[in-house]
Amino acid sequence: MKICIRQYNPTDIPSMIRIWNEIVEEGNAFPQEEFLNQETGCAFFDEQTYCAVAEDLESRKIYGLYILHPNNVGRCGHISNASYAVASESRGLHVGEMLVQDCLYQAKQHGFTILQFNAVVAANKPARHLYERLGFRQLGTIPGGFRMKDGHFEDICPYYIVL
Repeated sequence: MKICIRQYNPTDIPSMIRIWNEIVEEGNAFPQEEFLNQETGCAFFDEQTYCAVAEDLESRKIYGLYILHPNNVGRCGHISNASYAVASESRGLHVGEMLVQDCLYQAKQHGFTILQFNAVVAANKPARHLYERLGFRQLGTIPGGFRMKDGHFEDICPYYIVL
């Protein structure tokens, strides 16, 4: 298996929607509650600054993706934000790390100077460990900032890294 991270293309959209919706369905990482369909998925991915997929060059299977976009506008427009999605059957293959590493590069290439995550769920220890290992710094904790799928609230931890 040889995984590469590359910019998405329109033929990737069905796989991207499937993976994105899997994370939304799990209800423990993304704030979105609405599922993407072909129409909304195309529009959503197209409106991002940059989107990439993790593709196995041998099987052509898409294992994950990320989206990159401004975190805010105007005087804060130099700060980017990103979301990562790895298919459940692909977790443990270090796909997430490859996606984050590529995202750091692309954020800088697109003129951003900071990458910030607004709402990393405190219980998402694998993501937090990865971000900290890559040099991200936690800004603090927002008590009860994320409503889980079952309705209970978990703390969120904003992170950032200077690019």
